[in-house]
This record gives sequence, structure tokens and C-alpha cells, in this order.
Amino acid sequence: MKYVPALIGVLTVSAWSLRAGDWTQYRGPNGDGICRETPNLNWPASGPKVLWRVPVKNGFNSFTIADGKAFTVVTRDLEGAPREVCVALEAATGKELWFAPVGVAMYDGGGDSGTPDNKGGDGPRSTPTISDGKVYVLNQLLALSCLDAQTGKTLWTMDLIKEHAGRNIPWKSAASPVTDGNLLFIAGGGPGESLLALNKETGAVVWKSQDEMITHATPVVRTILGVPQVIFFMRSGLVSVAEKDGSLLWRFPFRFSTSTAASPVVAGDIVYCSAAYGIGGGACRISKNGNAFTAMELYRVPDNKLANHWSTPVVKDGFLYGIYSHKQYGTAPLKCVEMATGQIKWSQPGFGQGNVILIGDKVLALTDDGQLVVVKASPQAYEEVCRAKVLTGKCWTTPALSNGRLYVRSTKEAVCVDLTGS
Repeated sequence: MKYVPALIGVLTVSAWSLRAGDWTQYRGPNGDGICRETPNLNWPASGPKVLWRVPVKNGFNSFTIADGKAFTVVTRDLEGAPREVCVALEAATGKELWFAPVGVAMYDGGGDSGTPDNKGGDGPRSTPTISDGKVYVLNQLLALSCLDAQTGKTLWTMDLIKEHAGRNIPWKSAASPVTDGNLLFIAGGGPGESLLALNKETGAVVWKSQDEMITHATPVVRTILGVPQVIFFMRSGLVSVAEKDGSLLWRFPFRFSTSTAASPVVAGDIVYCSAAYGIGGGACRISKNGNAFTAMELYRVPDNKLANHWSTPVVKDGFLYGIYSHKQYGTAPLKCVEMATGQIKWSQPGFGQGNVILIGDKVLALTDDGQLVVVKASPQAYEEVCRAKVLTGKCWTTPALSNGRLYVRSTKEAVCVDLTGS
């Protein structure tokens, strides 16, 4: 562990008075891609103000932000070998505060930057999770590290393959850890312990459940019909277990092919899921009779019209907004889809394999070539508010918004954008 000097000079961030909050997990504090702040999303033609820009080497994971620090995972050569490294930056300036190796880096390199198929850089996929002064990182080989958020010191580790008969997936693990209360949820163990809940303070196993093979999808914690549950998107489909003890609540079988990477989306009693490679999208409605849950299929669209490759949609007022495609680099469309029926309301090409978050009544998309695009979240028609090019490199990552600042990264650099309107 060592201190690293600032990467580049930066601007000072001014104070602001809007409602603020930390962005503590992949796709936000609730894992739903929804920001509860009210930033300025109507910037001039010149674009929003960039507060800082720093180089980062490779990776498709996103930022998480808490207590004045921004965390991500990069690939870095250490002692003659490539390693996955968790990096803590000062959120206001981009100054590197510490780094901590969390595993070996074993990737195919991603090809040359700028090629027509949008290759150029590869690396860690899992986003750090922050909770109560600790940072949790699940590396590509299913080893979990708990780090002290102030110093980067390793507090405890767990190797799912060695300690829980873990079974990895081609292209290695990409899911992020999820926390709720005092529990941390991960998947990847063997028979009878494929789904795990850990005490987030000590790493002790609280419960273990099921015999499942993982996908690349990050689980979500939701309360459906009054019961808190953890929904995992596994090779067999959606598997929901009780948060308190891991007991099986319901299943929704869903075919697997090559890679499933988008998380489930929940709105009320409806759960949506999707995958690329010819699988498509579908949804089920959850019902409950006594203590017994049932998942009833609402629809299934078995083609790439409703394929979310790794971009998980956001939901507002019963409509999904997300990037639907399979390997349409640079051209993939942003679509609005009625969640209960699968009906496509509108489709706008030109976003590529990017990602979206929801801020109030607007969708903020990061295109795969580094453009920020703000669109009204309305099923009536595609209506663009503004856009700006802010990044170079391949952007297969999800934006993160905290305290009026937007944090985005590519396989080459990270940028912090001021959305306070100051």
C-alpha cells in the first residue's frame, strides 16, 4: 500500500446547496440506476464544466463515491505482472489517495483502440461497493477483498473457489458485491452454497443457498409483496431468495447463451430480465398465496429487439429506458419499452454499447464513444435535451452521480463533470 501523488492538476469545486448523496454501489445506492439528486441537466452547446480528468488504464467497471472519495478498479503493472487494483481518488480533485491490489489481471487485451468493432482495452468489470467505511471488491477470479476506505488496508478476504467450491464463468466474474444492512451478497460458490450472504464486517457466512452457475449479472435487493429478497440472475434464470435466510422464494426460468450481464429490473410486482446472444427480454409478475410465491410469465421476446447486452435499463412510470443491442458498437439504439408488455414505444440509434441512469424525469446516457446524452424519460417520443463529448476511449461503463458531480470513465481516462449549474 502506498501513497501516489496527484495525477494531474485540477480545478477547485465550488460549494452548492442541492440535495446530495453518495453513490455507494454499482448503479447507485439502491442498485436501480436512479439518482435522487436534482442536478443541472441542461448545459450549453459547449458542454458541462469538466472539473478534472485523469488517466486510468483499462476496465469496464464504474465509480462509486462516498465520504469525499471516488473508487474504481483498474489494471496496473506491479512487480512485473498485471494486477487488478482498487484505486481511491479524492472526489473533488481526482488526486490519487491510495491503491490496493486485489488480484491478478487476466484479460485478452481488447484489441487496438479505434477499430470499427470498438475494441481497445480490456480489464476489470466489477465495481467496488462502499459501506460504513469499507470497500468491497470482487475480482475476476471470485476472490472478495474488504478494504479500509481511508487507507486501502486489507481487512479480510474470501476466495470463493478455494473456500466455497466456487465455479467461475468464461470471461471470468463481472458481478459486483451488493450490501443491505449488515449483509453482503455474492454468488459463485459450489453446490448448496452458490448464493452467499456474508457479515460485511467480518466476512463470516450468514447463510448459503442453492446449486446454481453464475452469470456476469449483479444481483439486486428488493422488497416484493412485503418480503425483502435478493434476486440473482443465474444460468437457470431468475432465482429469488429470502434476504434473512436464503430460502428459495421463486424462480423464473430464462435461457442462457454465452453471457448474461444485465441485472434484473423490478417495479412493484413485475420483474424484467434480458440477455444478448439471441436470448432477448422477458418479464414475470410475482404473486403470493400465504407464504408461497409464484412467478407468472408476462411475455418473452426471443430475439435481439429486447436484448440488453450489459446495459441494464432504468424504469420510470412503468416504462424501461435502456440500450438494447447485441454487439452494435457505435450504433446501438436507446429504446423506451413498456415493462408490462414488452412493447417498444420508440427507438433511437447511435448510442452504441453504453449505459444509462435515471435522474428525475430524464435519462442520462453515456455512449460507447464517450458522449453524455440527456433525454426526456417519456414514452411519447424520443426528445433529446443536450449532449456533449467528454471522454476518449471505449466507454462500456455506467455513469455515477454524487453531490452534483458526475463521474464517468473509459478504458483510457476518468472524468468528473460539474452538474451543479455553478
